[in-house]
Amino acid sequence: MISVILGVLYVAVVILLLGIMGVRPQFTQYRRSELQRRIDRGDEGAKALLRRDDYLPDIFSLQRVITALLLVSLAAIGVGLFHWFTGFVLSLIIALESGAVARLPLFQRRSQRLYEKYESKILSFIERHPHFFHAIRTVSPVPADNFDIESREELVQLIEQSGPVISRQEQTMLTNTLTFSERKVKEVMTPRKVVDTVDYDEILGPLRLDELHKTGHTRFPVLRDGNVDAIVGVLHTTRLSQVGAHSTTRTVAEEMDSEVYSVDENDSLRQALGLFIRTKHHMAIVTNEFHEMVGIVTLEDILEALLGTSIMDEDDVYRDLRAVARRKNPVN
Repeated sequence: MISVILGVLYVAVVILLLGIMGVRPQFTQYRRSELQRRIDRGDEGAKALLRRDDYLPDIFSLQRVITALLLVSLAAIGVGLFHWFTGFVLSLIIALESGAVARLPLFQRRSQRLYEKYESKILSFIERHPHFFHAIRTVSPVPADNFDIESREELVQLIEQSGPVISRQEQTMLTNTLTFSERKVKEVMTPRKVVDTVDYDEILGPLRLDELHKTGHTRFPVLRDGNVDAIVGVLHTTRLSQVGAHSTTRTVAEEMDSEVYSVDENDSLRQALGLFIRTKHHMAIVTNEFHEMVGIVTLEDILEALLGTSIMDEDDVYRDLRAVARRKNPVN
């Protein structure tokens, strides 16, 4: 009778040992920063994954302790069930081969499913006994380095933390490219208060041409009756130079481009770039939700935001036209 009980117990310990050794708790595929970002958005699943990552060293330590206890129990039962030499050798063989057997798909799938079923309770047990697990902690698993990048925000953060691997200029360009579609026109536009304009009825005499040239701008919104919300065209520097060479009596109305395009201040830079490509124009009026003019944006502004560096229009006189405008008309 005792032999039967010991035999059943021996088999049970072997099965339990294979089950424990077949468990493969792993770090999640997400980085901690990505998990935290998802938690901030109210993702409960991300909170559970981060909790598991935090206690994974304790789970591994618990697995090792239980495995060690089961191996000792197996040896003790084997000596009682068989002749001491036979029991010892058999238990030794099981100890050496159990790891390989436990990794067989049949055992590992069942072990993993069982573990996942009770993982939450195991983690709660670890939380309630921190001193015990601090004492038995024998291993700190290292996260795998083959993480999948799960979001644009995570990739941007990795680029910013790349150090000398990627140059500062390359970091800026990559980050700007990744965030390009999220950035708004109002972030790069020249505000209304510092926009140089011309009036529809102005005469383009030498003095006025010289004033316009000194602004450093190549394009000017054309107003009707001085109303900044009534833009009827765009005056180009190239045409102004032609006027200066042949006439001093031409008006803005005669020289302007009457095609005017607008974008909303909350449109993305990608949408604004699409407008410039479709229309083959270099400047657009920026409006708000009330269709009021709040600024202007140029193709150069969009490209600078994408490339992360200043670029010069073929006719630009100054490097930073918005800075020139602000110096001329400081905003209070």
